Amino acid sequence: MDNNQFNNNEPNQQPNQRPVRPVNNGNGQPPRQKRGGGLWKIAVVALVSALIGGGVAYAGFSHQISNQASDTSSSSEPGTTQVSNVTIKNSTSMSKAFSKNKNAVVSVVNLQKQSNTDSSDPFAGLFGDDDDSKSSSSKGSLEEYGEGSGVIYANQNGKGYIVTNYHVVEGSDSLQVILSDGTKVSAKKVGTDEVSDLAVLTIDSKYVKGTATFGNSDALTPAEPVIAIGSPLGSEYATSVTQGIISAKSRTVDTTNSSGQTTGQATVIQTDAAINPGNSGGPLVNAEAQVVGINSMKLAQSNDGTTVEGMGFAIPSNEVVKIINQLVKNGKVVRPALGVRVIDLSTVDNSRIRSQLKIPDSLTEGVVIGSVDKNTPASNAGLKAYDVITALNGKAVNSVAQLHTALYNFNVGDKVTVTYYRGSSKQTASVTLSETQSQVEKNNSSSSSSSSRG
Repeated sequence: MDNNQFNNNEPNQQPNQRPVRPVNNGNGQPPRQKRGGGLWKIAVVALVSALIGGGVAYAGFSHQISNQASDTSSSSEPGTTQVSNVTIKNSTSMSKAFSKNKNAVVSVVNLQKQSNTDSSDPFAGLFGDDDDSKSSSSKGSLEEYGEGSGVIYANQNGKGYIVTNYHVVEGSDSLQVILSDGTKVSAKKVGTDEVSDLAVLTIDSKYVKGTATFGNSDALTPAEPVIAIGSPLGSEYATSVTQGIISAKSRTVDTTNSSGQTTGQATVIQTDAAINPGNSGGPLVNAEAQVVGINSMKLAQSNDGTTVEGMGFAIPSNEVVKIINQLVKNGKVVRPALGVRVIDLSTVDNSRIRSQLKIPDSLTEGVVIGSVDKNTPASNAGLKAYDVITALNGKAVNSVAQLHTALYNFNVGDKVTVTYYRGSSKQTASVTLSETQSQVEKNNSSSSSSSSRG
């Protein structure tokens, strides 16, 4: 959705589901806060936290306290004190989960070539200078554009494989990875997928300090404890860990492209573990030290402007594994397409256009076909412009986003039944998904439209 990234430019006043964007290095870091309080207070807070964490957390919390009762009262001067000799050994399932994964979590730095054009010139590019500007940009020096997080999940064939978010590496001219010990190494892009907001990078295996394993996200339960590891606000705070729970194992959110247009929907994990700018691409880890999600976005405010806290979202690990395996194999994700240009019926509020569609007045949701590309699955099945698609294999389709989501559940070569209205007549068509989205776009690259492809 730090899609196809998740985007905060939701249309129709949707809640502000904001991707946790890579941190831009142009902003100053907030000052570090000093922490106060005695160690007794720390011991009590730690014990209470363990009890809150669950019934088994108390059994996993072992502490040893060696303390003299007179330590805080035997100072020589009235009103002065001294530090008690308190030793606490904290061993919880979540601290162990962090220890097992901390060396696998990295910071990902997006480097881009900056234009040498004087940005203070308000007339730059207005009088035929675009080509010069692009040339200047291509020759510019690499500068840090932003930072995100990533996790090393495999060390094979001399390469360390890293999964991160697409929006973390989007537009990069070069990539750099900062390991848990601060070592900086160059990274290569293996493949990216904008739809799922995932990307795979590689580094030389000699730099790999640890690898993470994926758990089964379908097995998650609400209130299950999890931790988020990453680099909030950039690598200065690398390998930071926050703890929370699974708030919901399945939430459906809209996904958008770089233009802010809603292109589909994604099912994500909701958590209240703090996810901040720079956490994008980092792992969400369960008590068994397994990665159950890749952190990607947060809800910043509701549609009425109410500030929201503790609502972060992660891409489920089962979806992550399916996507990254395709990226490693093909460098891209292959998805089927109908070969049509479509818009939401709900956006057609012009009575003249609705009269051209000649659909029943009761039909208010669906997807209007604006045009059908030649020699595509849709044209071969007899679909035409002005048809209104309402279902795919019996599942209701109320929007372009739902059409894409339903379509992406199938593979190239599958047969699907499309339910649609042609005028007032409800009909069905059997469509063989023989083409991929990239093939359709390649075959029809000369055409342009503001509508979405399906």
